[in-house]
Amino acid sequence: MKRIFLIGYMGSGKTTLGKAYARENELAFIDLDWYIEERMHQSISDLFAKQGEAGFRELERKMLHEAGEFEDTVIACGGGTPCFFDNMEYMNAAGDTVFLDVHPDVLFRRLKVAKAKRPLLANKTDEELMDTIISTLKRRLPFYEQAHFRFNGEKLENREQISESVRRLKELLS
Repeated sequence: MKRIFLIGYMGSGKTTLGKAYARENELAFIDLDWYIEERMHQSISDLFAKQGEAGFRELERKMLHEAGEFEDTVIACGGGTPCFFDNMEYMNAAGDTVFLDVHPDVLFRRLKVAKAKRPLLANKTDEELMDTIISTLKRRLPFYEQAHFRFNGEKLENREQISESVRRLKELLS
């Protein structure tokens, strides 16, 4: 029975690495945000707008505990998931937790091209985006650092890098 929780800032590569790792190791893959959207039949943006952050975080916690019961699964968590309630303690008790550590400059580059798909970032200038990344990371780092493992998520730009990262993660977790 294997359960792996990938945590880190948005754009750190949790979904990219998680999918590839799960496929390579014949595990199921769950992106927690997608799981919530499927279960609730609403987008994360809509849930956030209707329930507010407090309501959304409670729902996210419930869905984390639900998905966290599945076996032989890799779960890519939302960037804020570890920072609320007992989520980090729960994940550490339920399986292996891996913090995908990525330098703010790399996050900026990745998020700048994907801004339109991310409602929290869509209307930010480059300077505001970098400030947001740095300040949010600073607040979240104490939670991320509670993970069992810290993994450099900067080399996920092409197939070769992804394959190499899957190999390194497998080595780390064995």
